Amino acid sequence: MIGYLTQNYPLIHAFTPRPARRTRQETLVRNRVFKMAPKITDCFPEDEIIAVKGSLDRPISGLVMDSRRVVPGTMFFALPGRRTDGAGFVDEAIARGAVAIVTHKLPTAAPTKVTFIQVADPRAALARAAQRYYRFPDREMGVIGVTGTNGKTTVTHLIKHFLNGDQKVGLLGTISYDLGARTVPSFRTTPESVDILGMMAQMRDAGCKQAVMEVSSHGIDQQRVRGLQFAAAVFTNLTRDHLDYHQTLESYFEVKSRLFTGATGSAPKAAVINLDDPYGERLTGMIPAGVKLVTFGEHPRAMVRAEQVVLGFKNSTFRLVWPDGAMAVDSPLIGRYNVSNLLAAVAAAWSQGRDPVVFLAKLRAFKGVPGRMERIEEGQPFNVLVDYAHTDDALRNALGMLRAITPGRLLVVFGCGGNRDRAKRPLMVRAVEESADFAFATADNPRGEPLAQIFADMKTGVTAPDKFTWIDDRRRAISLALDACRPGDCLLVAGKGHESYQEFADTVSPFDDRQVVRELIGIKALKSG
Repeated sequence: MIGYLTQNYPLIHAFTPRPARRTRQETLVRNRVFKMAPKITDCFPEDEIIAVKGSLDRPISGLVMDSRRVVPGTMFFALPGRRTDGAGFVDEAIARGAVAIVTHKLPTAAPTKVTFIQVADPRAALARAAQRYYRFPDREMGVIGVTGTNGKTTVTHLIKHFLNGDQKVGLLGTISYDLGARTVPSFRTTPESVDILGMMAQMRDAGCKQAVMEVSSHGIDQQRVRGLQFAAAVFTNLTRDHLDYHQTLESYFEVKSRLFTGATGSAPKAAVINLDDPYGERLTGMIPAGVKLVTFGEHPRAMVRAEQVVLGFKNSTFRLVWPDGAMAVDSPLIGRYNVSNLLAAVAAAWSQGRDPVVFLAKLRAFKGVPGRMERIEEGQPFNVLVDYAHTDDALRNALGMLRAITPGRLLVVFGCGGNRDRAKRPLMVRAVEESADFAFATADNPRGEPLAQIFADMKTGVTAPDKFTWIDDRRRAISLALDACRPGDCLLVAGKGHESYQEFADTVSPFDDRQVVRELIGIKALKSG
């Protein structure tokens, strides 16, 4: 609920147990609140229920799928999971004040004070119930969803920048959630459906007319965007990632494609697809009739395309062509992949009836995205950039771009995340080996996996061992990389980008690559002075 309902909210307050002796005024207020409260029947039509124990004509104060967030009066959804089953937390939810439980299997003995509802798919039921509970905020705003392996964060920020004007635009993404009246830190790229709808309701209530959100493959597969009405769905690209979850690249693509085909319960009004990507080109043939197709890229058949691209260290220029016109573009974003990201944002905004001539006038004012090719300037005679690149394709693109515009040597600090796809580790190493002059391999987010195992997997991709130094401590790796830099060199610190923490087996420690780089440059400057 992300603060949408709080402990002081009158409805929750009304559900809180009271002493037997109440004043007449207290009773009248409580009864009035209950009359205004939504009921279980408002969230569940009978045809979605397999079986029920208890009354459906019962008021509720909210929807929750985490027993730790249950407050008096809530309806708890016991979701099945890969590691734990929500059914194991039903007793805790009831003890905290849940008045209804939604599950895929009814208990043999159910407390009479609680309503139990059996449904075929609790996750899908949660998504549908959240839409009804929050009164379909996605239908009152133009929601643009962006999916793809790389570029989602940059594209969503660009779209928001272009659409912002006389109307507020909300944002749900990897870095933060902009809810119109306030911005809060992100805890997940694509939150659970109840959180998405709760935050969209906040956007609507704050006056937002449009919203942009990153849509991850996990979010699609786990039905977090089930039934959402998208004004446009954007496909950036697809490369190897998350195969610890999806198993195969084909399965990964199939999940992504659901956002465009209507398999999530609702087809988008417009499909904005990267024609330069082979999976994007394939996806164009899967778009249902009635969905507006908009393609983008450098491909000559792309509807929104870039021609005469010139890449520099501080900008990128190209000629933008779209069905209604053409214009010269000078972008502050560097790299060919950022040309693609910009085209995706332009195509998405154009699909919503916006004029590129008008909204691209705002491009020079775009401040960039935290941790995405973020330049660190502390007076050093070499370039340092921090980027979120954490796949072989993202590293290859980032390093290839920097290689072309760096007069000196190209150095990189990088690692591979623990408890994730092990097969991509040697591929990331090979991508680094292809473009960098020297690399400092270190810890990323080891999580619960031994760093020695991560390094062992990475080393299977090494063919030029003299190019690598292996250092357990990430801060020390960055320090040694800075020591190695000479005037004209470029250092890329890759993998964590905007993240301000490092994940270990049983703890999360503060760690921000950007802050660490600045601190170390300052310390080294003092020592040399």
